[in-house]
This record gives sequence, C-alpha cells and structure tokens, in this order.
Amino acid sequence: MKLSDIAAKLDCRLEAPSDVEITGVAGLEEAQPGQIAFLANKRYTPLLRTTRASAVFVDDKVSVSRDPGQALLALVRSNNPYLAFARALELFYQAPTYTPGIHPSAVIAASAKIGANAHIGPHCFVDENVVIGKNAVLHSSVSIYRGAHIGDDFFAHSHTVVREFCRVGNRVILQNGAVIGADGLGFAKRKDGTWHKIVQSGPAVLEDDVEIQANSCIDRATVGETRIGHGTKIDDLVLIGHACSVGPDSMLCGQTGLAGSTTTGRGVIFAGQTASSGHLHVGEGTIVTAKSALPGDTPPHSIQSGSPAVDNKLWLRVTAAMNRLPDLVKRVRELEGELAALKAK
Repeated sequence: MKLSDIAAKLDCRLEAPSDVEITGVAGLEEAQPGQIAFLANKRYTPLLRTTRASAVFVDDKVSVSRDPGQALLALVRSNNPYLAFARALELFYQAPTYTPGIHPSAVIAASAKIGANAHIGPHCFVDENVVIGKNAVLHSSVSIYRGAHIGDDFFAHSHTVVREFCRVGNRVILQNGAVIGADGLGFAKRKDGTWHKIVQSGPAVLEDDVEIQANSCIDRATVGETRIGHGTKIDDLVLIGHACSVGPDSMLCGQTGLAGSTTTGRGVIFAGQTASSGHLHVGEGTIVTAKSALPGDTPPHSIQSGSPAVDNKLWLRVTAAMNRLPDLVKRVRELEGELAALKAK
C-alpha cells in the first residue's frame, strides 16, 4: 500500500515522497525496509537515527536526523501517533471471520433466542431464556447461563462464561477464560466461627464496548448489581469484587483487584498490581500507579502511588527520603555517640 494512501486514510500529514510502498507495521527496533513504525514516547527518539523502517508516525514537534548512509525516513505526522499506528495495523491485518451457524456439538435451550448471523462453535452451551443479539460469535466451549441478556456483535473467545441473569451490551468482547457474574465473596460468620454463604442475587452488567481480557472475573453482587461502564477495558487476571461500579472509558491493568462496593468515576486508570479497599470512591480521571493500594476515597484527576497510596508528589518525596535513610540513621548514631561523650565529661 502506498504511504500516501495510508496517510490519507488516517488523516495524517505526510513529509516524504508519496510513492513509498508499505508492506506492514512494526516497532522501531524491529522494523525492516517497507514497514512503518511509530514514536509515541520521547525516550525512544534516538532510535529514529538508526531504525530501518521506511516510515514512522510522529507528532508535530519531532524533528529527525539520520546517521550518515541511512536511507531517507518518511515522517507521517499525527497529533496521536500511537492511535494512528493502531489504525494502520487494521489496514494490514484482518482478523478471522466466522461463518454463521451452530456446531452440532453445541447445546442450545429451546427457549433461548439467538439473533441473526450468529456463529456458535463446538461444545458451547446456551441455557434457558437466554437472549443474544445479532452477529454474535461464541468461539468454543462458551457457557451462557440461564436468563442472560446479551446485545449485538458479541464475541466470546473459548472457555468464557456469562452467568445467570447477567446483562451484556453491544460490541462486548470476552477474551479466553473471562468469567462474568460468578459469586462474590459474600459470607457471614457464625458464632462458632464457621461461614454462612450469602446468596449473590445481583447480576453483573457490562455496558457497550467493554472488553474483558483473559482470565479476569467480574463478580455478581449480593444485592443490586456490579456494573462496568461503557468503553472500559479490563486486562488479564483482574478481579472486580461484588457490587463495584467502574466508570466509563476506564482501564484496569493486569492483576488489579477492586474490593467489594468500590466505585469509580469516568476514565480512571489502575496500573498493574494495584488494589482498592472496599466501599470507597475513586474520582474521575484518577491514575493509580503500579503496585499501589488505595485505602480511601481519592479526589478527581489525582495520581495516587504507594501502599497505602498517597498523592504521587508526596510519594516521590517519601521515596527520595527512603533512599537517604541509611545515611540518616548513620548520622543519628554518630550524633548520639557525640552526645553520650559530652555527657560522660
């Protein structure tokens, strides 16, 4: 595909001969002649001098100089180079398509309603009173429990589960092993120290354009519901506890855990291995940095770090002080020794 065509399709500005032929996309270090790469992080700017890519998506502020003997590097300007690169991938890679039909090994309840053009693969199970919209793909060994309602353009990869009475919106993607609506951790302690299981009656609700990635669990609620807002993306190995409500357009990265009844505003980001205690609210646009744990509510548009988490600027100062702590301890001991010597005189 001509580079000029790519730039036109993606509404980017081209700084290069327009007849460059592009055969694929790759990272800056791995790219070969004929491929297009991207620069979204300034720390990788030096790679522009040596990359073998024929073209690179860059923002308007980037200038490029090449090592002597290096081929001309075409620049494709965008105010969001990473997004442009992501859209370019779609021009070169077409995901597999699935022919409508129901595999003979699938079990579909007589009362289930399946929309037009659905593909239901081997060993899938669709229980009584399930409703699934048009263009659904249930890849293989997918289980949809009784009374679940699912919208259009649903894609469930193998070994995913949607439990009883859960509600799933349009264009939702479940990656392998995702479980929607399993029982939350609800138990009441008896006098003798044993546990009484509390019925988990409230469904999990996924709004439109949600994606849940591999082996993540969205627990159902004791009462009420657990809700994931529209456009939210949830990474592998994430647990959303019962009765949580995650705001729209949020992102929760791998190994995050939200304790029960956590609520968040729109556009929050939980980096990897983060957590929240229960019954707290995370303000709109908050970022929780990696390995941090929230003990309480956060204001909107804040950055939280540490365990227990505090404002990121305070955490940076504390971390800097921790690095100096051995020297401070040594100095205190020296001062104590000097003080003891003075007292001895």
